[in-house]
This record gives sequence, structure tokens and C-alpha cells, in this order.
Amino acid sequence: MDGTPFELTVFLAATFAAALVAGLAGFAFGLVAAAVWLHILTPLQTASLIIAFGLIVQGVSVWKLRRALDWNRLWPFLLGGAVGVPVGVAALAWANPAYIRAGVGVVLVLYSAYGLVRPTLKPINAGASMDAGVGFLNGVLGGATGLAGILTTIWCGLRGWTKDQQRAVFQPVAVAIFAMSAAWIGAKGAISADTVKLFLLGFPVLLVGTWLGLKLYGRLDEAGFRKLVLVLLLASGIALFF
Repeated sequence: MDGTPFELTVFLAATFAAALVAGLAGFAFGLVAAAVWLHILTPLQTASLIIAFGLIVQGVSVWKLRRALDWNRLWPFLLGGAVGVPVGVAALAWANPAYIRAGVGVVLVLYSAYGLVRPTLKPINAGASMDAGVGFLNGVLGGATGLAGILTTIWCGLRGWTKDQQRAVFQPVAVAIFAMSAAWIGAKGAISADTVKLFLLGFPVLLVGTWLGLKLYGRLDEAGFRKLVLVLLLASGIALFF
């Protein structure tokens, strides 16, 4: 990024749009932001900013939903994710992230397209062990690709939980995975001064977008939330092919 007024405007607009979507739906910040940022920022800057901003967006949203947090429901996902993230990071040494993203894209497109044309699926009755398994797979995917909450988001929908119950699970999980990823990047000393400058410039815009998204979220009913999540999952799946 050369720092021209046009590029800065594009960066801030993408930051606002991604924060708005994440505040409204509870996920997809990285996918929305990366679609634009990768045209003007380096991959490392993009990943670093997604993690830093993602921690803030998800953290604010989790705080707003703190009364809906159920640790008995949440701990299996966090435990599985804690084990899965190092596996995903290690997989980067031999797995091709592009292939992983393409495979996830196929799953997202098929699942969301089916959900949009079919009635609501019968909720899955699962226990902590299955939740932990999903958390593990989500951690692997997050460590390998930076997609911190996609699998957990799908699973929460399949469990048939309310919109507040879903967000009270997949958002704290995303925060945990973002935090682990931030620790890996920070330990490597890979955060540049330019990245810090972009973070400071985008921070106020991020807060405004998140605030507006949370306001709009309060107006969604259960059916509207389900459709929004499915549409965003479909768009996310398509975006992973580009």
C-alpha cells in the first residue's frame, strides 16, 4: 500500500463494511476485509490486521452477549479448538492452504444452498464429545487458513440453538482462535510499523461499523438471522474460490 488518499479510502471503507457485517452476523469479518485488502496490502499485513481487528470486533460482540454465555455449552468447543489450532499451524508445513480453502468453499456452498432452498433442518441432538470434535476441526481450519469460526457457525445452526445462543458460542470460540494466532504472529516479530499505523487509522472506523452492526442485529428475528447466516456462508464459500 502506497498510502495514497484513494487506497486509504478503500482500506477504511473495507474495514467499515467488514465490521458492520461481523457486528450484524457475528462472523465473516476476515472474509469481507480480505476480499478488498489483499488488493492493496501484503498477505502478512492482511492476516495481521484481520487477527487484530477480529479480536476487537468479536470481543465487543461477546461482551454485549455476555449474559447469554453458557460455559457448560462453550467449554468443549474451546478445549477442542485449543488442541486443533497447533495442528492447523503445523499442517501449513505440508498442506496446501489453497486446497484447504477450496474444500471448505465446496462445503459452505453446498450447505448454505441446501439450507436456503429447504425448510429448517431438524436440530441435531449431540453431546460434549461431538461439540469438542467440531471445536477441534474448527481449530485446525483456523490455524491453517485463518477462518476462525466457520465450522462452529454451521454446527451451532445445526444444533437448532437460538440466535443469541449461537453467537454466544461461535464468537467466543473465534476470539480464542484469533488470540492464539496473534500469539504466534507476535512471537515471530512479524508485525511491522506500517501495519501498526494502519491499525490505528482503521480502529475508529472499526468501532463505528461494529456498533452499527450490533444495532441492526437487535432488529433481526430468528428466521431473519438464519437466512442472513446462510447467505453470508454462501458468499464466503464462493469467495474462497478466488
